[in-house]
Amino acid sequence: MSQVEPQVKLARSTHSSEAAIAAAAKLCYADDTQNILDQNTDDSKTFIRKLLKMGHLSPIEHASFTFLIEGISRAMTHQLVRHRVASYSQRSQRYVAHDEFDYVVPPSIEGKTVQDESGPVDAAEYYHQTMQIIAQRYGRLNDALGRSGEQSNQDARYVLPNACETKIFVTMNGRELLHFFEERLCLRAQWEIRGVASQMLQLVKQNCPAVFDGSGPKCTRLGYCPEGKLTCGKFNQIKQQYAPGKCSG
Repeated sequence: MSQVEPQVKLARSTHSSEAAIAAAAKLCYADDTQNILDQNTDDSKTFIRKLLKMGHLSPIEHASFTFLIEGISRAMTHQLVRHRVASYSQRSQRYVAHDEFDYVVPPSIEGKTVQDESGPVDAAEYYHQTMQIIAQRYGRLNDALGRSGEQSNQDARYVLPNACETKIFVTMNGRELLHFFEERLCLRAQWEIRGVASQMLQLVKQNCPAVFDGSGPKCTRLGYCPEGKLTCGKFNQIKQQYAPGKCSG
């Protein structure tokens, strides 16, 4: 058992994604489609930027991106799967035993103190000990249930914490990714999914810059923060961070 950090890999993407998007958009207005697939790289980038400014986003759905995400918590994936225009394949707690599960630790715990029955205890150490206790209880319950693979795993898993590490494949099209970044890169988003979204953005910016360079939280598109009294108060800083050509993180 150990503490883990998120790792994101771009496993697959649409071949020549920018050319595919440009071809799909131009098809809508083409009398002659004989050479519709022969899209110049520079022209495609310029055309896609025009599409984004026009708000003509449906052609961007023709590019898809598949990510392998590891070192994340079940708490995080419960948020992730709320984005329904996507495909997910997640490691099962039913088919995979979790006697020695890895786990995610919230950074906010560092430096805090827990008041235990025996007195004050370092919160991080308390957290690690709790994970160890849960793992022991899980194992003993699994043994009591007959250690029969999926049949015992499926009931022993009820004691596993949201912190339990999981792995997931995620596939989204380009348009849904733009929406995902708008929601999950906002500073009001939960810290773990925001960090994963940031890694995902860096990967697709390299792969398909015409679509994703300048992508960020929704305030960068709107030109103002829509959160009202809940605003982070950092709009100007965020606008600079996610400006086209910037390496956001």
